[in-house]
Amino acid sequence: MTGKDIQTPLPPWGNALAGATGAALANAIVYPLDIVKTRLQVQVKQKKGDLEPLTTNDEHYTSSLDALRKIIDNEGITGLYSGIHGSLLGVTSTNFAYFYWYSVVRSLYLSSQKIPSPPGTAMELSIGAAAGAVAQVFTIPVSVITTRQQTQPKGDKKGLLDTGKEVVHSEDGWTGLWRGLKASLVLVVNPAITYGAYQRLRELLFPGKANLRPWESFFLGAMSKALATIVTQPLIVAKVGLQSRPPPARQGKPFKSFLEVMSYIIEHEGPLALFKGLAPQVTKGILVQGLLMMTKERMEILFIVLFAYVRKVRDNKLRQAADAAASQANTAAARAKDVLPVIAK
Repeated sequence: MTGKDIQTPLPPWGNALAGATGAALANAIVYPLDIVKTRLQVQVKQKKGDLEPLTTNDEHYTSSLDALRKIIDNEGITGLYSGIHGSLLGVTSTNFAYFYWYSVVRSLYLSSQKIPSPPGTAMELSIGAAAGAVAQVFTIPVSVITTRQQTQPKGDKKGLLDTGKEVVHSEDGWTGLWRGLKASLVLVVNPAITYGAYQRLRELLFPGKANLRPWESFFLGAMSKALATIVTQPLIVAKVGLQSRPPPARQGKPFKSFLEVMSYIIEHEGPLALFKGLAPQVTKGILVQGLLMMTKERMEILFIVLFAYVRKVRDNKLRQAADAAASQANTAAARAKDVLPVIAK
């Protein structure tokens, strides 16, 4: 959105629907990358002398391509789509909530300005963080269940509801569905950085342009997401560790905080391991964000045209109803004039 977008006749829920649709399509296309990056992020290299495996899967992956090959060999093509239903549900609900509150808060900010102007970088980040925090509180249970599904070993695959029950019946009870909430709230800086950078880059590279071309939207979305992902990767890895099953080496004891996860990873693999899975994470992020923003821009235009058509149809119906009512009133008035002289006689 830019200064010109204030006049766009699209309500917040319209922006939210456009964003959620774009996110669902983009994530469905690149979902195998999501599986690969999650598997890479939950595994911990085993040292000599370790009696128990340090990862929830029997296989250890050396790279993204190795993970891709082993998942297909062991689980088939369907293994690359484990948990996709829950993931798309989570992605759709999170992005709907995010874009809705982002549009509401940004519109309120712009309307409060005496001279409407695009918010600065700090305000864009604040608006994005506020919207992201609200979205996370309501949608993180789906994220927890999806992460569990993606890391379930072969032979122990469960559906969305059964995985949810497994989480609830664990040590944490119902609160287990909100595991990683603190990390998620910290990670709202990721979409905040993403959309803040997107808006600033848009104003710098395409000033005053209300509607971007698909490749322009893709480029801006990809650049902004790559920056946000690199900055927040250690927290992303820690969040995945919090939400997945605890490694066998911990004998079922779950991590209590993202700092504990980070300490565990550093202890066994060193600080650089906090950036494991960065390649598929960035690749997925760039593709998803690029496709999302490209699709969202197109969907917004589609919804604007659709809403304009609905308004036109509604106005025509109201006009016809008003004309019919006026015609009936005129007919009644004419009949009254015919009756009055008879009464007078």
